[in-house]
Amino acid sequence: MDAALRREGIDEPTAQAVLGRLAEVGLVDDEAFAESFVHSGHAHQGLGRRALAAQLRRRGVDEATTSTALSALDTAAEERRARELIRRRLAVMATADEATAIRRLVGLLARKGYSAGLSYRALREELREAGRDVSLLGDPLLADDECPPEA
Repeated sequence: MDAALRREGIDEPTAQAVLGRLAEVGLVDDEAFAESFVHSGHAHQGLGRRALAAQLRRRGVDEATTSTALSALDTAAEERRARELIRRRLAVMATADEATAIRRLVGLLARKGYSAGLSYRALREELREAGRDVSLLGDPLLADDECPPEA
């Protein structure tokens, strides 16, 4: 917000005084904003950690506050949300071949900010549960952030 005030031509002492007063009365609270943003973005938009962190940075939230807010999002919750996204999209991809479905689903999860390891793990499990072929996904024992080998 400080940078926004400077862009508007507000001098530094005035900006600090205004921001200080707003913080005093509870109208500026980056921690509460970041916490709410993470919860809402994850629950309603299906965003993963990386996308949430990037959006908070764009909004001027510092790294420490971002990290604290993201720590409330546990890996299990993130994986459940990724699997929900996959299930919803699989329902409309019934006629797509396996390679196309995998490519589209991995792209969806990447755009939503999910790590490659989590994406492939969730995708493998959801495809298996849907009775689809998972052989194109490579080795299921990959580390959390490794990608499968190129085909």
